[in-house]
Amino acid sequence: MEKIYLGRIVSTHGIKGELKIKSSFPYKEKAFRIGNKVLIDDKSYEIKSYRVHKMFDMVTLDDYHDINEVLFLLKKKVYIDKDELLLDDDEVLDEELMTFQVLTTSGKKGIIKELFLASPTNKIMRVQLDKEILVPLNSPLVKIDTKKKEILIDQMLEM
Repeated sequence: MEKIYLGRIVSTHGIKGELKIKSSFPYKEKAFRIGNKVLIDDKSYEIKSYRVHKMFDMVTLDDYHDINEVLFLLKKKVYIDKDELLLDDDEVLDEELMTFQVLTTSGKKGIIKELFLASPTNKIMRVQLDKEILVPLNSPLVKIDTKKKEILIDQMLEM
């Protein structure tokens, strides 16, 4: 079983046992589906409800219906088994993307040194070729082949 980090429980919400999770996970709609199992302290909990409130993911777990029943979960990290995610073929996690081979249209090979968010919607790759370059992941000049585990960068971005 491969655990994938989803976020951290930051507080409760209301009196009915709803938990507020701070998460920057990219595939939340797949991770927080009702019926999915999440792992907290290596114990499995089933998601009974899910909604988004402001910048937080709100869930209720198992049959907890009271704030006092869920207080022991505060400040805990939340994980999911990778098999629960059911990602599409074109969807890839950052951990996997770091292992991909980087190729350019001019024939250079490189590696990804770092992935980071420049804004909530703009992910940047720090790529080491013969020199280090920053490449926006959502650029139309970047093609990701999940089957070959390759990232092809157009020569224009190398300059």
